[in-house]
Formats: sequence, C-alpha cells, structure tokens
Amino acid sequence: MNNIIVTSIDYILNWSRANSLWPLTFATSCCGIEMMQTVASDNDIARFGSEVFRGSPRQADLLICAGTITYKMAPVLIRLYEQMAEPKYVIAMGACTCGGGMFAETSYSVVNGIDKIIPVDIYLPMCPPRPEALLDAIRKLQEKIKKESITQRKEFLEKHKTHFINLHTENGGQNEF
Repeated sequence: MNNIIVTSIDYILNWSRANSLWPLTFATSCCGIEMMQTVASDNDIARFGSEVFRGSPRQADLLICAGTITYKMAPVLIRLYEQMAEPKYVIAMGACTCGGGMFAETSYSVVNGIDKIIPVDIYLPMCPPRPEALLDAIRKLQEKIKKESITQRKEFLEKHKTHFINLHTENGGQNEF
C-alpha cells in the first residue's frame, strides 16, 4: 500500500517538474539568437511551461547553455549551475557547447564540451540549432523527468562528479577552474 502512495506522489511531482521548467539562459554566440527565436510567437515555448526565461539562477531549474564556452567563462558557468534550484537540468545547445565545434582543434581557450565541467541532460549538437530543435530537446527532457526517480538523478550526478575528477587528474590539473 505504501509503495502505491509513494509511486503516485513521485508521478505527480515528476509531472509538475516536467511541465514547469524555468530556464536560465547562458548564451554566448550565434546559438543564443536561435534560442531567442524560440520564445517568439512563431514557436511559442509557452506551450511547454517554459516561457519566462529567468534572470537569476535561484529562480531557475533548467540551464540552456548556448554557444562557445571558454575556460575563462567556465567558473561563471559553474557558479550559476551551483546556484540553481534542485533538481536542476542542463541542455547543451549547439556544436560549440557540446564539443567545442569549429574551435575544438584550433583554439586552446575553448572547453571541448560543457559536460567536462557540469552534467548535461540533453545534447543538441547542431550549428546553430533551429528553434524547433530546441523545442524538441525540451520535450525530450520533459519525458526524461517524468520517468526518472530521485535515486536515478543522484546516481547521474555522482557519475558525472567522478567523471569530472578523472578528467581533471588525467589532464594534470591543466585548465584549472
């Protein structure tokens, strides 16, 4: 009997989290323009409960990181992520955010994927992604949130923390934040 009640509460909580994602934007380049277009009336992100982009990380639970991330910006991105409300989610928008893009092999200052510094839930590796692709990523994130439990989320975050520590030690402490 207790499992039925807890399962029902989890379902209701996950449904409400999924349908009221409050995004925080971190737009640094051309992907930011496409993200702004997603809010316009042609695409209407309000259908997914995400119409008001937050100006403060304390009011947001979804970080949409769009554009090139440099090592100089990384500490700011990490600080914003840490200040967000729990549970928090991340969409990596654009080829530069997901893997360094065209700068991956030619620039020493670009982070080759933000998954090296914060955990990413949905990757959107286009250059630049269309607004429809961002809406699809939000729908996929909503489906993921509806299906996951609190323990699965904790395991995901712990796995990322271990992955980041391993990358940092393999790199010999280079590019320290």
